[in-house]
Amino acid sequence: MPLPPASAQSAAVAGLGAPLVDTHGRVHRDLRISLTDRCSLRCTYCMPEQGNEWLAKTSILSLDEIERIARVAAADGITTFRLTGGEPLLRTDIVEVVRRLAGIIGPSGSPVEIAMTTNGIRLPELLPALVDAGLQRLNVSIDTLRRDRFRELTRRDRLEDVLAGIAAAEASGLRPLKLNAVAMRDVNDDELVDLVEFAIRHDAQMRFIEQMPLDAGHTWDRARMVTQDEILATLSARWTLTPVPGRGGAPAARWMLDGGPHSVGVIASVTAPFCGDCDRLRLTADGQLRNCLFSTTEYDLLPILRAGGDEGEIDGMLRSCVRGKMPGHAINDPSFLQPARGMNAIGG
Repeated sequence: MPLPPASAQSAAVAGLGAPLVDTHGRVHRDLRISLTDRCSLRCTYCMPEQGNEWLAKTSILSLDEIERIARVAAADGITTFRLTGGEPLLRTDIVEVVRRLAGIIGPSGSPVEIAMTTNGIRLPELLPALVDAGLQRLNVSIDTLRRDRFRELTRRDRLEDVLAGIAAAEASGLRPLKLNAVAMRDVNDDELVDLVEFAIRHDAQMRFIEQMPLDAGHTWDRARMVTQDEILATLSARWTLTPVPGRGGAPAARWMLDGGPHSVGVIASVTAPFCGDCDRLRLTADGQLRNCLFSTTEYDLLPILRAGGDEGEIDGMLRSCVRGKMPGHAINDPSFLQPARGMNAIGG
């Protein structure tokens, strides 16, 4: 059953409504909600082509369960919900998910913001309804502009579908429109300039991501990762890069290109982690709260939801998750352990 408005929740449930602050003073305002672990692509850095063990359908959060968690999170100060996967557009009720979440009003009286990260394949057919339902921001993943390379990277011949999705996103007027690419040595590092120029033509911001140890097969190799410094060096041969101040909790550091108006972003989770300003929590498709992308600990909301637990119990689990957050992900520490889940099962 959906919860009452956030203001009524705050009054009715003891403890609900206080900010989600961890033991290091970070206030959490962003919840990444994974809607499914399934995807229409099989990117080499994310999941194997075959033999994937999908989450059981009975464990996947229902629309009502997602809304219950989101309303409590909003009452606790979460202002942005980013829908991820797997591929979130494979969820059959995706438009209604957006509509329900977009209708949530936070304690300040303002509605929450709804964003999405997608491979773009289903955007041409779904984007008008998603915008009408309340979608406000969009990130589309594209690692290469070459059809043969795309087919090799994703094990699917769908580049034209992704390009059509980006065109639909450009036409939708949703801004800022962001395009994401994982930079990989000897794979697509010769396309960095081309990808930025492509983004500019589509009135989008290109963002490069350092490859992270989140593949389901645990085959990540640091030597194949293109670092932020290498990315910037390549782009500096084409543009004058000027750092943009005021990053805050955003995952990407940004640089203006030749003074603007266009910019490029780099998410350097490995070589320049931004853990000190992280304001994000994650909810997996099967109801596990995670306080870090690289966490090996999860906080299980599913038993609370399926046993009819109240808002206070959901709030309590959110706070336990936040309290357990470490100062950083320790990815550069010799003791670092890669999460058991692959990226598709954690949520992008």
